[in-house]
Amino acid sequence: MAMQPPKLVVIGGGTGSFTILQSLKELTPHITAVVNMCDDGGSSGVLRDELGVLPPGDARQCLVALSETPEIRELFDYRFAEGRFEGQSLGNLILSGLELQQGSFEKAVEVASTILRIRGEVLPVVLGNHTLELTDGDMVVTGEHRIDDYHIQTKNISVRLTPVSALNPRAKKAITEADMIVISPGSLYTSLLPIFSVPDMRETLQQARGQLVMVANLVNKPTQTDGWHVIDYIEAMEHYIGENRIDTVLYNNQPIASQLLKRYAADGEFPVDIETKRLAKIKAKIVAGQLVNKEITAQDPADTTIRRTLIRHDPQRVKAAIADLLENE
Repeated sequence: MAMQPPKLVVIGGGTGSFTILQSLKELTPHITAVVNMCDDGGSSGVLRDELGVLPPGDARQCLVALSETPEIRELFDYRFAEGRFEGQSLGNLILSGLELQQGSFEKAVEVASTILRIRGEVLPVVLGNHTLELTDGDMVVTGEHRIDDYHIQTKNISVRLTPVSALNPRAKKAITEADMIVISPGSLYTSLLPIFSVPDMRETLQQARGQLVMVANLVNKPTQTDGWHVIDYIEAMEHYIGENRIDTVLYNNQPIASQLLKRYAADGEFPVDIETKRLAKIKAKIVAGQLVNKEITAQDPADTTIRRTLIRHDPQRVKAAIADLLENE
């Protein structure tokens, strides 16, 4: 009897999820992207402020990554280079228009999924309107965009959504039934921890049957995770989801192109520390590999509102590593 394709869930948002979803969809038709919903900067922030819609940007990137129609992928990815809509993504406009037409963001994503002919599904982690809030000691910073630029002062950091938003029941079901749950690379305080801070997420991940795999970031974020080791990210996440819950960590041990390192060093960005003696102290399975993309990504010149990370994972190499884990399991 032929084995059933695995059920795969990817948790995250933005560029990190977009990068790995492009290849992971080749492993199974049963792939679900559970996406962060706290973006209030860039073109998503403009639409959120002017139309009162939920932020479409992270969901759009996941939809585009899972699409199997190249021409429509390009349509949703198109950005206006000038005029009143300069920097705005056409896909974000379409999703916001669909939300207003259909009456809910969840329905908008469903319609867009049909238009884009995606493999799998994209699920917002929460369905309510909310704001991201970060507490740093006695300081409270409100708004994803402000947090992204904030210089962290203490080790007493926490994030939460306000008002509190419940975990999307469909996302909970997908996570619970998944054969593997992959934490995508991404900004810790504005992309990943907001998802893990959602009520019931800890319990859901504790009860999930599937292996929980973290794809480690390549580069630390200046003023927030300066000098961090892979283990520091694990500990920060497990503060929310439970100690020793992460089963496997995939990290890059391949040198990054010197021209990119110099460019990022000028902005205070340096690779995540992977010193192996510290890695040996954790219970999670550690898998090293050459995971960095050798092709240097260029930012769309029309994408003027947010500076994107150009050091990216190689989607096919991440896919091969995930496929090995699925096969061995």
